[in-house]
Amino acid sequence: MGIARAKITAQSQISLPAEIRKKLGVGPGNFVEFEERDGQIFLRKVGRYTFADIHAALFPDGPPKPRTLEELREGIREHMRKKHARR
Repeated sequence: MGIARAKITAQSQISLPAEIRKKLGVGPGNFVEFEERDGQIFLRKVGRYTFADIHAALFPDGPPKPRTLEELREGIREHMRKKHARR
């Protein structure tokens, strides 16, 4: 037997029972996330993204290769030339 029950409306919506909202610590304006693992569905509160989450999204192939100071300066020079070039 589960902790609580919720009925699905004609619009395929549900209301989270108060017991579940209290356990998750969610209220109006918060988001929840559903995840499937091994044939079971899990519900959890969506929190703020961690640094590791953001880093993985920005650099999916791993960290960028280190650049020398001269390479950085050359990149800036090239960008400025393109941005301010007369046409």
